[in-house]
Amino acid sequence: MQQNPKVSILIPAKNETHFVKDCLHSIQKQTFQNWEVILVDDHSTDDTNSIVKSIAEKDSRIKCLMNQGQGIISALRTAYELASGDFITRMDADDLMRPNKIEVLYNGLIKHGKGHVAVGGVHYFAETNLKSGFKNYQKWLNKHTAAGTNFTDIFKECVIPSPCWMLSREDLDGINAFNEERYPEDYDLAFRMYAKGYEVIPTDQVLHDWRDYATRTSRTSDTYKEYTFTEIKWYYFNLLHRDSSKQLLVMGTGYRGKKIAHHLIQLGIDFLWISNNDEKIGKHIYNQMIYDLSMDLDWKNIQCIGTVASEMGKKFLEDLIESHGGEMNKELFHFC
Repeated sequence: MQQNPKVSILIPAKNETHFVKDCLHSIQKQTFQNWEVILVDDHSTDDTNSIVKSIAEKDSRIKCLMNQGQGIISALRTAYELASGDFITRMDADDLMRPNKIEVLYNGLIKHGKGHVAVGGVHYFAETNLKSGFKNYQKWLNKHTAAGTNFTDIFKECVIPSPCWMLSREDLDGINAFNEERYPEDYDLAFRMYAKGYEVIPTDQVLHDWRDYATRTSRTSDTYKEYTFTEIKWYYFNLLHRDSSKQLLVMGTGYRGKKIAHHLIQLGIDFLWISNNDEKIGKHIYNQMIYDLSMDLDWKNIQCIGTVASEMGKKFLEDLIESHGGEMNKELFHFC
């Protein structure tokens, strides 16, 4: 590591004319000043490139180049290959950093050392009314970040805010970041951190302002549709936790339950589908029988994917599994 460590900020950008100037200015105002920006333009058709270059002409720490491929993962890979910092973070070109963001993330890693992920609290904002789903996600995410318990809920939703993390370069290399075309890319990166056993450094400080608007990529791109989240959850569950000697159960026949069941059927995975909804018990969905919870099960030899959305429903499943000697994230995994 260099005597005066540098932070590399990777920014994929596409058609960010309205926001990229404010984004870069928020970086220039950081209390920690030994940084570099590697902004990769993903073939914008607006003035993004010219705006960034005009700012870069006055600040040599900002570098702007075109994506060598297509898409966010390719843009991140291109930026990472050119980054020279000892510590790496990602930023979205339409968001804003709080002035102490880089300082807090950097200091956390210096204090705790390798094998740790520095994260910060986030604040969603929008020019129009912010939907309740974003407010709930912000509250849930920040609660975990304050306690450093993010990975305990990783199968529910992405637990590492995509534009508000920092890792040492060595640790990012250790998880082979950006080397596969697996979306959602932020969720994939979080799963890689989890699989490697990295620990989250807790903080209750809000460090990032996360912009929402109708044309945001996460709202419009097929790479962030519901099925991609289902696929990535199953991929990592199967990779990291699946015990093929145990019977697989899917609990719940709502929207999320149908998504995972359909995915498992497409893959040819054998499972039992359980519900406590009297209107669905005994019927078939996707030609799969829906069974009652009262059926005779060998509870010591099951793994359960819970797809119940309500907190009351989740607690019911947890109590049920625990009453049979099972544990969270061993015999029961909440997928929503």
